[in-house]
Amino acid sequence: MNLTTETSFSPGDKLVVASHNSGKVREIQELLEPFGLEILSAGDLGAPEPEETGDTFEANARLKAHASAQFTNLPALADDSGFCVAGLEGAPGIYSARWAGTDKNFSVAMSRINDQLGTQEDRTAWFVCCLSIAWPTGKSLTFRGEVWGDIAWPPRGNKGFGYDPMFQPNGHAITFGEMEPHIKHSMSHRAHAFRLFVDSCLRR
Repeated sequence: MNLTTETSFSPGDKLVVASHNSGKVREIQELLEPFGLEILSAGDLGAPEPEETGDTFEANARLKAHASAQFTNLPALADDSGFCVAGLEGAPGIYSARWAGTDKNFSVAMSRINDQLGTQEDRTAWFVCCLSIAWPTGKSLTFRGEVWGDIAWPPRGNKGFGYDPMFQPNGHAITFGEMEPHIKHSMSHRAHAFRLFVDSCLRR
């Protein structure tokens, strides 16, 4: 693949998943499995985890993708995603991971959201995912997906990760934490962003 002219991938091409979050890496690998790419993890390759200094999901996704692409000299796909709550003016948003602390304790983060919401009637929430694909040449493309629903409390299910157990998507009676992975993958914020990525960059 000539990276100066091509922005599409074929079976057998290498792609780095620019994440040190094992849950995200696993989910991205599952979504990419049908396309026959050789998937590598930035963490396994020793790529540093850059500080997320952007003020939007898009900016942070690009930052992480470019950092891994430059370190590995391979195309890199980064995901920046977060959980947004209407009653908290969109928080935790881009700071979703930080709310879980250095030990990534999302039970604490979910309790914090519920405590701050208090008795508010508006339980609307949404997940955002921005995918950025970057090449060592400096070129990049970014795709955004969202899925909307409501806060569920107490959290339910252990099949997802992060804030999944407290998010009940519109039109469903169960949380992401209770959903079978293949069902979640068909409708999640990451799935919406992936459809855009697939249409733009992946050859079937």
